[in-house]
Amino acid sequence: MDHAKEDILLWESFRNGDREAFAALFRRHYEALFRYGSKFVGNAGHLEDSIQELFVELWQSKSRAPVTSVRAYLLKSLKYKILKSYRRRRDLLPISDEQGTFEWSHEDYLISGEQSAENNKKVLGALDRLSNRQREIVYLKYFQNLSYEEISDVMNINYQVARNLLYQAIKSLKALLAGAILYYFLFPR
Repeated sequence: MDHAKEDILLWESFRNGDREAFAALFRRHYEALFRYGSKFVGNAGHLEDSIQELFVELWQSKSRAPVTSVRAYLLKSLKYKILKSYRRRRDLLPISDEQGTFEWSHEDYLISGEQSAENNKKVLGALDRLSNRQREIVYLKYFQNLSYEEISDVMNINYQVARNLLYQAIKSLKALLAGAILYYFLFPR
């Protein structure tokens, strides 16, 4: 059985009051939530608190609605929790459409399977030149393996906008990487 179906079964058990299923959901998604949240929040302690609060609120919630994708639901919930906290405290980095707060860590590139340090450097440089929303959609699609439906839910955009945004991001990456390769051949070290 794949992870998404297992997640749905755990979610349904959780909805029926199963503490073990709830704990399993926490363990399964904590790392992904932490990586995603760290793109918006520089303070690891605050991020850990936000994830904990999210799960406490889920447990205490009277209406545990069914979901089609547990991972997308949790990522979106965490994003809104961080936004709410930012508005309340004003000490976190703001999430905006174009101003760069969505940052890439070296760990993300190790996870992506890039073999060469030089290639990692080129990819990192190209990703950093994308808009904030383009960086976020690339992360959600290729690092979190979300579907377009899940991405559109997390980013609060419609399905076609998600497809178009990813297409534009990939097109930009290709152009940026092609330019880096051309520069490398024209000006070798």
